Amino acid sequence: MTIDISSTGFSREKVILQIIPISHSTLWNHVKNGKFPKPIKLSENVTAWRNADILEWMDKKVGGAQ
Repeated sequence: MTIDISSTGFSREKVILQIIPISHSTLWNHVKNGKFPKPIKLSENVTAWRNADILEWMDKKVGGAQ
């Protein structure tokens, strides 16, 4: 199953973990260490990432692997 995100909007952790095969703990360790974009709080109970930030991070990862 392929999941695509648009370049606009936001994605929650559940979607991020379906796109990038890492665990919850690894995701938050990467955020803490500056290896992954920081999320934003949309409300008291909603944390999400800007899709543009995720796509940029993915482009850098793919570009850096070559």
